Amino acid sequence: MSVVLAATAALLFTAGCYLLLQRTLTRVVLGIVLLGHGTVVLLQVAGGRAGEPPIVGPETDGSAVVDPLPHALALTAIVITFGITAFLLALAYRSWALTHDDQVQDDLEDRLVARRVESDLARAAAREAAEQEDLTEFGPDDPGIGTTLDTEPDPGEELP
Repeated sequence: MSVVLAATAALLFTAGCYLLLQRTLTRVVLGIVLLGHGTVVLLQVAGGRAGEPPIVGPETDGSAVVDPLPHALALTAIVITFGITAFLLALAYRSWALTHDDQVQDDLEDRLVARRVESDLARAAAREAAEQEDLTEFGPDDPGIGTTLDTEPDPGEELP
């Protein structure tokens, strides 16, 4: 049973992450909801088997008491998921009211930052290439190590 619940949690996490990476706000909201449900299922799996409630009294010996921590964490996850979902629904409604579309637009500042990073990388690559050319001893026309220059005339060649 735990394997099925763990597989269900993994499936919910997978679908939630996929939907979270989309550009429409409704899919992002659904992704957050699926991630929240996956978290709750995972915490229930972590809680283990069902047992006696964690209330110690004269009838219970305390041996089969369920750990209350996973259940408290599950309640916390439900509350956090509800709060985030309400906030995202408010954002989606505001976006719909302003643009009549729920697709997230690219931010102009993000594009400028991306262009600036690309130009910095291109300048750094050009600077590195220029430094590699300066490392040669005699400049770009240097034949390099291991090449011989024709300074001795051939024995059969006539001298002027």
